Amino acid sequence: MPSIGLLKNTIQNYAWGSTTAIPELLGEKNLSHEPMAEIWMGVHPKAPSLVDFEGHWIPLTELIAKNPKDILGKSVARKFDNRLPYLFKVLAAAKPLSIQAHPSLKLAKKGFENENNQGIPLNAANRNFKDDNHKPECICALTTFWALYGFRNIADILSLMGKICPVGLSDELGQLQKQTDSEGLKQFFTLLMSMDDGHKKRVIDEAMQNAKHQSDEDPAFHWVTRLSVEYVFDIGILSPLFLNLIQLKPGQALFLPAGELHAYLEGVGIELMANSDNVLRGGLTPKHVDVQALLEVLNFKPRPIDILEEKKKDKTERVYASYAEEFVLSAISISNGELYRNSNLKSVELLLCTEGAARIENSSNKKTTIIKKGDSVVIPAAVKAYTIEGDAFFYKAAVPV
Repeated sequence: MPSIGLLKNTIQNYAWGSTTAIPELLGEKNLSHEPMAEIWMGVHPKAPSLVDFEGHWIPLTELIAKNPKDILGKSVARKFDNRLPYLFKVLAAAKPLSIQAHPSLKLAKKGFENENNQGIPLNAANRNFKDDNHKPECICALTTFWALYGFRNIADILSLMGKICPVGLSDELGQLQKQTDSEGLKQFFTLLMSMDDGHKKRVIDEAMQNAKHQSDEDPAFHWVTRLSVEYVFDIGILSPLFLNLIQLKPGQALFLPAGELHAYLEGVGIELMANSDNVLRGGLTPKHVDVQALLEVLNFKPRPIDILEEKKKDKTERVYASYAEEFVLSAISISNGELYRNSNLKSVELLLCTEGAARIENSSNKKTTIIKKGDSVVIPAAVKAYTIEGDAFFYKAAVPV
């Protein structure tokens, strides 16, 4: 398939999704007012994209299976066993997602094998590992985007939690005060996650009252109050006190490696990740939380806030640093009279137009594809070179080769 193909993608209707953001991007009306949380672009078995191929909608998985080297590129096909290694998404959060972390590749393989040996069905509610892959990911803000990411500096944790839960967590905070290192933080988090219901209720009641009175003093206190509305009896409402609270501006991004506890709270973003669905949850959810499995995955070293900024590649393209071998994200901006040119295509690329309209031309056969806001395309490695002209903004997913 040495041609550029339009994609038809699945929308995931999770309860935390926005009723307006994705319809606005796609130029459609949401007559049902159903929450639309994510658009999935890729080959994940849960929702593979379809490609417009010779007038028919064909699963992208089928095209790759028939022509892996032409679609993926020779080196990508060889390295990733003829599979597209990433999953490209639009994420639109009107309510907070669960607190979660993803396993390393080693732990994912081990966990997947163990649960298979136990005979736990893949769709079971208590299943932790849905596949044997890791899930590093990158989130790039399209709107103002609030997130929790990595443990705070321990001194900040002691200060914030001491203001909100001075009585209910006096013993736990006292222990952390005596051991202000990663092991002490692990013990503190373990105590939070394993406290009995009576203790948990007293802590949450105290936190809610104090956070309301001090909500103007720190955004973390404001978010404790907001989270308590959605999750009344969930210890995860304290997470803004022990995780870094980050506000991304449009165009800013985060890279999340394995083992980092995080949650997306509010906003619309572009998400790019390794093609996996492995999630270990830690709160803000009615779903299964396996504390022991989560503890095995987590990195308890406090993480400094590291916001990714775009790095200019040329006049029209800016690239976000990626620490994953499966993917790299970039942004392409063109205006009338400008031309974006990719003349050294070595891996499959997925492009999503988020603003305007443009024409993409296959340089070898001069065939053109018109693309507008909300449209996405797959560009096989066999295309080798293409150009874009018009007045538009794109996000591009590729494999670093």
